[in-house]
Amino acid sequence: MTATHLSSTARPALVRLPAALAALFPEADRLLALRVDTVGDMMAALDRRWPGMRDRLVDSSPAIRRHINVFVNGERATLTTRVPSGADVFILTSISGG
Repeated sequence: MTATHLSSTARPALVRLPAALAALFPEADRLLALRVDTVGDMMAALDRRWPGMRDRLVDSSPAIRRHINVFVNGERATLTTRVPSGADVFILTSISGG
């Protein structure tokens, strides 16, 4: 997590993971608090906690995978999207069918 410039009063972002993703990683929490600057930093923090998670969320370009949606305070996000103090972050998987 690269949030060294955040003040001690900065609140962590609340990050919500989809059940299907959390189930792939032993002991993964579905709700966690992280202090990060950007969505990209968040992905790196998740991968440090649960190695391999970033590969499930981010492609080699790097960009968020097509079947994954990330929202920061209700707005669709990219890896460069800022994550403000106290933000609500949702990681969702797309569902498709016929």
